[in-house]
Amino acid sequence: MSRWLIALLFVGVTAAHAAPSEQRDDDMTQLLVNRGLITQLREARHSMAERTSDFVREARQNVAEKTSDLVVTAMGFLGVPYRFGGNSAETGFDCSGFVRAIYSQTVGKVLPRLAAEQAQATQKIDRDELKPGDLVFFNTMRRAFSHVGIYVGEGKFIHAPRTGASVRVESMQTSYWAHRFDGARRVEGAQGADATAAALTAAAALPQ
Repeated sequence: MSRWLIALLFVGVTAAHAAPSEQRDDDMTQLLVNRGLITQLREARHSMAERTSDFVREARQNVAEKTSDLVVTAMGFLGVPYRFGGNSAETGFDCSGFVRAIYSQTVGKVLPRLAAEQAQATQKIDRDELKPGDLVFFNTMRRAFSHVGIYVGEGKFIHAPRTGASVRVESMQTSYWAHRFDGARRVEGAQGADATAAALTAAAALPQ
């Protein structure tokens, strides 16, 4: 047998092995197209993406409404007198009692009673991450987290300051508060990051 004949046989055998694989791929693709399965798969993926997007959008809207309600509710107590140990508008508020009452009434979240305990029970965030509804802490009694208020935006916070004063809004930029700022905290489940993560988790569990 000549070398040319051997070479032709080798090429023929190689082609015979390659062709069926390529043909099978083409046949499978054509089968999926004929039965409309590829279109159905594309539509299912698109539908799932829309449902996830709607779910996350709704969760963010709900969080925005809750945060707005929280700040509005807090503003409704402007002028209520400070009272050490106070927990209500009727008796007066101290700083942590005020924060606790607002969160309980607005989002149903029961925080610890003392300011330092509230700092321990909430998520630490950087100052530049502050959003309305977050907590801001100050060292006013020569100990960490001895005073707390609720951030309302634009560098301001609402709080029950001290004996003889009443619930009011102040700027965190004033010298007194700027020097005593002790950190910021976020209440779990009351802000966008938590709700969006929960939404994404729930969306992932939706049927495909």
